[in-house]
This record gives sequence, C-alpha cells and structure tokens, in this order.
Amino acid sequence: MPATDLATRQPAVSVIIPARNEEVCLGECLESLLLQSDAAQTGVPFEIIVIDDHSTDRTREIASSFSDPRVKVIEAGPLPAGWTGKNNAVIAGAKAAQGQWLLFTDADTVHLPGSLARSVEEAQRQAAAMVSYSPEQCVKSFVEKAVMPVIFADLAATFRPSQVSDPNSPAAAANGQYILITREAYEAVGGHAAIACDLLEDVALARAVKRSSRKLFFRFGDDAVRTRMYRTFAQLREGWTKNLALLFPSPLRMAALRTIEFVLIVASFAIAVTTALRGHWQPATLAGVLSVILYAVFFMRIRRAHFSWDANILALFGLPLFSYLLLRSARAHAKGSVAWKGRKYSDEPCFLATGH
Repeated sequence: MPATDLATRQPAVSVIIPARNEEVCLGECLESLLLQSDAAQTGVPFEIIVIDDHSTDRTREIASSFSDPRVKVIEAGPLPAGWTGKNNAVIAGAKAAQGQWLLFTDADTVHLPGSLARSVEEAQRQAAAMVSYSPEQCVKSFVEKAVMPVIFADLAATFRPSQVSDPNSPAAAANGQYILITREAYEAVGGHAAIACDLLEDVALARAVKRSSRKLFFRFGDDAVRTRMYRTFAQLREGWTKNLALLFPSPLRMAALRTIEFVLIVASFAIAVTTALRGHWQPATLAGVLSVILYAVFFMRIRRAHFSWDANILALFGLPLFSYLLLRSARAHAKGSVAWKGRKYSDEPCFLATGH
C-alpha cells in the first residue's frame, strides 16, 4: 500500500521516539521507518511521534525536516521532580498517540524493511499484549567490541527469553529500544506514569504487564531492528553506570566472578607458555589444557549474545572492563545519584499522584 494511502488512514501503530540531543542518529532512524525504499514499512498504517526532550543540538530541526504527514514533532513538558527525562518524554508521546498499538523505540535504532507490520503480526500470533525485541548490537570501536558481548551474554543469562515469554514464569524483561504494546494494556497498567521515577523503565513496564496477567513476548530481534547504543567511551561508561546495578541483583558478586574468570584464563595461559619455554612439558600441558577449557566455556557463553566473531574474540579483554563498570554502577547507586544526558537522578523513591 502506498505511503500516501497509509498516511490518510487511522494509524494502527504509533511509533513513539523520545529524543534528547540525538542529532547524530535520529535522521537514520526516521529514514529507516520512512525513506529506505518503497518496501520500508508497508502493510500497516502508522504515525511517528518524535518528542524533543529539551535538546540543545539539531534534534528538533532534523525531526522537523521530514515532511511526511505521518511524522509529528512535539515538545516534552517540564520535567516533574523525581521523574526521569525519558519517562516524561514518552508519556507526552503516548498522550498524543492515536494508534491501537504503541511502539516505544529509541532514536539510535534502525528499523529493517517491513519490521513494523511483522512485529504486529507476531504479537497477534503470540496473543501477546506486549512484544519486545533485543536489537542487533552494532559495535565498531575496540571498547564496544570488548565489553558489549560480555554484558549482553550475562543479560541473556539473567533474563532468559524463554522464561520471560512463559506466562507461568515470574521472569519479566524488555528492551526499551523496541517495545510494542497494545494501548489497552498500556493504559491498564498505568503506562509510564506509573513508573515515572524508574531508571529501568523497560523492565519495570514489562513487570507491570506480566503482573496484570497479560502475555509478554521477548526475543532477539536482529530481523527487525539494530542499534549502536554508544559511540564514545564516555557515553558507554555513563549509560552502563546508570543501568548495570539495576539489571543485575548482585553487581559486586558478578564483578568478582568476572575478574576471577579473566585472571584464571590469562594466568593459566601465561603459565603454560612460560613453563613450556623452560622445558617443563607436563605442567605446561596441564596449564594449557586448563586455559583451553576455561576459554572454551567463556567463548560458548559469549557467542550466545549474537555478536560478530571479532567481537567474540575481543570479549576476553572486556571482562575486567565489565567488572569496572559494575563496581562503578554499584558505587553510584549506593551514593544515591546517577547521571544521564546532562541530568542527575536520585535513587530516593518518588511519590506520584498515581499512588505508585
């Protein structure tokens, strides 16, 4: 169906994109939804709502440059005390949305052709009130390739998609870069207004949906969406400092385990090499076998995170960096203050008019 015909119909899906200083990536995100080709996003009428969250760069100018009638650009309202900026922005988008389905996605995502219609079809096929995809992660720098596979491997082990998607399991998770939810379910659980002070809003929304006895479906979504989360080390450090202590129940324990894992792999390999050079073949062989076993176990865990082969290899060097980020995140949350995109948030509970 031509885009002009879809634009004149009541949108089935409202794509809601909060954007705070996203001039680097917002254009590509919107192009993937609108301009890639005639087959970009066909089969379902949709609208796009970009919420400019008090940006100081060209974010609003870029969003407004798309003349497609399906694109609306609005302002996030003033940030209430205790609320996170993202929650405040998406609440504004949800209020303006007209679709029966709401797709919350980030400005740093790129959507594959036809993915919007396919995700709605999958939600209906799964009888799910909420579908979330974990995007394909694009990594380019050494630091990204080293640490991102380590983090996502442990996330996959902590939030297993099979358990999250099982109505009989209490496990709940979502990736805020792609959350498709029915308007009925969203409003029934109170939407983002009910979790407005939660820094981990995607998981909080998933838990609310599952507590309401509605079906949740979660999977790796490389056939639908991809993203490059962080383009600099400073962004990566700030982002994971905000999230890691909330994602993992025992960040200090995990930091210790990943440090020990790194030391054992490197030390056993070093012992194997040095003893072999000295002609001590028996201890060298034993150390070599141990290093191979330890690395094989590590590699098998990492490759389940769906990264490229070079990132999987470099991931060994990401273990100490992951430990550092876990410790940094735990320390920031223990102090009760974390930063994100020029704002500082306290871990103290907030009191909302909704009663949550």
